[in-house]
Amino acid sequence: MKNTNIQKPAKNDKISIIVLIAAAAVFIVALFFIYSGDILKGEEEIFNVYGDEQVDFEKATVTDILSSEMELDETAENSYSGSQDLEVIIKSGIYKGETAQAENYFGPLSGRPVEIGDGVTLIIKTYSDGSYNATVFEYNRIPFLAFFILLFFIITAVIGGRTGLKSLIGLAFTVLCLFTVLIPLLLKGAPTVITTFAVCAYIAFVCFTILGGVRRKTMAAFLGTASGAFFAMVFGSIAQFFARVDGYGFEEAEPLLQMKYMGNEIGIRGLLTASIIICALGAVMDVSMSISSALEEIHTVNPSLGRRELFRSGMNIGRDMVGTMTNTLILAFLGSEFILIIFMYSRGLAFYRLFSTPFVSLETISGISSSIGMILAIPLTAFISSLLISKKIK
Repeated sequence: MKNTNIQKPAKNDKISIIVLIAAAAVFIVALFFIYSGDILKGEEEIFNVYGDEQVDFEKATVTDILSSEMELDETAENSYSGSQDLEVIIKSGIYKGETAQAENYFGPLSGRPVEIGDGVTLIIKTYSDGSYNATVFEYNRIPFLAFFILLFFIITAVIGGRTGLKSLIGLAFTVLCLFTVLIPLLLKGAPTVITTFAVCAYIAFVCFTILGGVRRKTMAAFLGTASGAFFAMVFGSIAQFFARVDGYGFEEAEPLLQMKYMGNEIGIRGLLTASIIICALGAVMDVSMSISSALEEIHTVNPSLGRRELFRSGMNIGRDMVGTMTNTLILAFLGSEFILIIFMYSRGLAFYRLFSTPFVSLETISGISSSIGMILAIPLTAFISSLLISKKIK
């Protein structure tokens, strides 16, 4: 018996490695399929070229301020409005190393004054005759963001230990999948809702495997997550249909519609449901893993518990999580648009008028659908975990 118990972790680790290799193969095949052809259909024409002008975004450093005209706007909480004539050294692109003159326009709502030594992002327009001019697009925040992300990684690794490192690997994989697989597939014209659900399920499977290997609790957590995300997708689609709102209700839908006129095949109508799936994924993964992990610990301490007792324990644990996780989802949706909410509230709109607007309807549907998916994941995860964890393995 001792030898069998000692070999179990090693066997599970081998299975986990094989599964991760298979998942990596699927990822590589998906990348090959996506990038083997011209999938973006005119992206460069839409975003980079305007007539006979080539537009590039490059980083630069301010070496001198040639002139400056600024006014203090007390109404905008002492923000500055005006312009600066700058001398900069271009740090990237085809003009790297060259000294150029750049204009910086700023106001309370866009841009900001810069100082000597500041890093900036330039918009460089190159004309057909070879000449170019530069305008400051924004202050270069990449160095600070890189430091901030590094600080997050360090804190997670120090506090979380080995599990924290695994979670960081899963996070990096999630971001990689969203930007290299999901978004390009949607731009290629893949079915928006189905593709988003499939990619999110794949992400959850790989992340759980990285975090805990191929074990009963991780498989139960994955199945619970997939079920919760599925119900969030279903309820989001139903609510979208009856409320008569879709992806066109987003403010950002206008440039996407322009892309469709230019020949891009992206499906805009399903973007609301796709955003619900993505937003619900993290919360559902958290709930599912917490329940399955807790039930495995309970079964380890008291192996005599049957499936009914484990299910009841899982439901008790899940009920304690409903209140906080529901608040988390609703507050996340409201907080993301807090500025616009304040503006709409300040207008004194009537209740029926406020909730008839596409924006409030979209946020309400998103928050409630994600919460429904998360709540339904609790009994599903508890049931699946009770079946898998209490099963006797010969």
